[in-house]
Amino acid sequence: ESAAINNSVKVNNYEPIMYAFDIKAFNTDSTAVVINVSKFLSSDVPSISGLNSRLRSQYKVRNLDSNRSFINSVKSFPKNIEVKQDFTYNAQQPPSNRAVGSISLQVNQSMILLPEVPMQPRIYDPRVGFFTVGQIDYSSKELKADEKRYIRRWRLEPKDPEAYARGELVEPVKPIVYYLDPGTPENLKKYIKQGIEDWQKPFETAGFKNAIIAKDAPSKEEDPEFSPEDIRYSVVRYVASTTRNAVGPSVSDPRSGEIIESDIIWYHNHLRSYRNRYLLETGAANPNARTLDTDSEEIGEMMRQVIAHEVGHALGFPHNMAASYAYDVEDYRNGEFTQKNGIAASLMDYARYNYIAQPGDENIRFVRQMGPYDHYATNWGYRVIPSANTPEAEIETLNGWIMEKAGDPKYKFGRQSSRFDPQSQTEAIGNDPIKASTYGIKNLKYVAKNLPQWTSEQTDNYDDLQELYGEMLGVWSRYVGHVVTNVGGVNEDLKKPTQAGTVYSTVDKKTQKESVQWIKENVFDTPEWLIDRNIVKNISPDAYFERLRSVQVRHLNNLLSFDRIGRLINAETTETDYYSALNLMDDVQSAIFTNGKVDVYKRNLQRAYVERLAYLMNEDSRFSNYNIDQSDVQALVRGELKSLQSTLRTKRSRAGNKVNRYHYEDLLARIDLIINPR
Repeated sequence: ESAAINNSVKVNNYEPIMYAFDIKAFNTDSTAVVINVSKFLSSDVPSISGLNSRLRSQYKVRNLDSNRSFINSVKSFPKNIEVKQDFTYNAQQPPSNRAVGSISLQVNQSMILLPEVPMQPRIYDPRVGFFTVGQIDYSSKELKADEKRYIRRWRLEPKDPEAYARGELVEPVKPIVYYLDPGTPENLKKYIKQGIEDWQKPFETAGFKNAIIAKDAPSKEEDPEFSPEDIRYSVVRYVASTTRNAVGPSVSDPRSGEIIESDIIWYHNHLRSYRNRYLLETGAANPNARTLDTDSEEIGEMMRQVIAHEVGHALGFPHNMAASYAYDVEDYRNGEFTQKNGIAASLMDYARYNYIAQPGDENIRFVRQMGPYDHYATNWGYRVIPSANTPEAEIETLNGWIMEKAGDPKYKFGRQSSRFDPQSQTEAIGNDPIKASTYGIKNLKYVAKNLPQWTSEQTDNYDDLQELYGEMLGVWSRYVGHVVTNVGGVNEDLKKPTQAGTVYSTVDKKTQKESVQWIKENVFDTPEWLIDRNIVKNISPDAYFERLRSVQVRHLNNLLSFDRIGRLINAETTETDYYSALNLMDDVQSAIFTNGKVDVYKRNLQRAYVERLAYLMNEDSRFSNYNIDQSDVQALVRGELKSLQSTLRTKRSRAGNKVNRYHYEDLLARIDLIINPR
């Protein structure tokens, strides 16, 4: 604050005003004032509203109904104030109960006292995954206002600094403690506590013992001040809701990144999701999963790992989508390997189940667990560096820890936002998407054949069969999506200039071409096993063909997206032997219009293909990162359409039935309208 630039920052930056208050009174030396916040907290203030502008537009919100809106409660604790607002808005298209014409929601506002002395921050390095806080540093020596990012982490300080410096395990001054919600079912408490305390081992890698502890909520006699809303207590909340999810949010000091408090939220119905996917993704190789009544210990183990995953978020760790790519696909069929290493190098990956293991494989672990990356990242973020008294003084040591593991895929961090990178995919496992998805679909075929036996034949109704069949289509779609990412794929390997190689590298031509061929065989060639008559004729009266059309077209459109085609065009500027945009266009058209059976599924897919080319020809994609009109895209599309015209004329003349002849005539008419719009 003593720097001269501080005065300039104050003079030249003006913060937005949320609300203006009348001063009701001053304290004795006029250093504090009294204001009445009642109107502020009962008004529709956009900056703290539960409805953002997008939702207001989507639901056509008109205004806040003051007659049905009020402050529900105000609670004051030593370090925070919690306010609950019950707000009702008049809306033309509310998300539910439309006849009411309104949206009611409860919003919680928190005011939190920050630590008097900020924790020493740790500078973020993108090669290790952490949530961050950002600041603009105008006093930087970089000849510009420099953005600084610090990792978010709890303040762990050794009780015995000398012993810690000698490398001994020591307890922290203040451990991380999670209390269980008083409403938690008794039979689940054990697994929640295990999930929390599974992080003790990674913290031991960072030099701390008993760093994180799980406790039952105290009774009123034990602690009359206890409240889940008090930020002195972090709580795993058990929410009675039909939502299927779990989350691990936290509150951090914007000055240093110190995590002050966290509440893990577990929604009651989430175990249903895990039971279903356990059956669908492991049922072929895992006899224990072939039931709707999954063993309580197995369900408990799944819950334990989900809780540990969400606690990981609350400790500062984002998803690491590269962790499942660290292991060879064939290792997932090895019982000894999976029991030791789990199914990903990090619990923070979205690798939930081992869907690669095949029937007959023995001693397989099917559920995720803590991995080597979790120990590595915890050590990197939480180990105290005694000799470093500033964030900058830590950089050399932190970089050294990264370089020790550089090149080992078990310690690689992959960003969830890297949707172009086949090495960092959600819900994927193994280092070869083609091979992994081939195993996965082979297992799904087994499951589909047996699904009625495992569900409706046991329950004497079709409810579970219908639910699981719908989710099975989603599982199949994910496996397909993992292969699609290979096409136009770019591997991202985060590194510093001192490290060999480039950050971005294009997936090789052979892999991309094989991926398109795989998509032809598993998606474009009708996967009739997905339309099992023993299933569909018992769960729905119609739209059987639509179920398949929707998932086929989803991947066709994904394959022929502006971004993917753009990356293929881009490869021409950096590679000598590459899979080109023209290669993709030719291969996809050939796959969809190949000689063979033309039935209702194939006709739907062919129409969708022509419709997609029309989109590529005419859509003004403002969200792409290149100029569509001045790129090769429309020239390629026009060429493919003209080539297809010739193919369709031949097919029309040879059509074996009237429906197919009409179909080809319709496609020709559609293409003519695209090329020669009226």
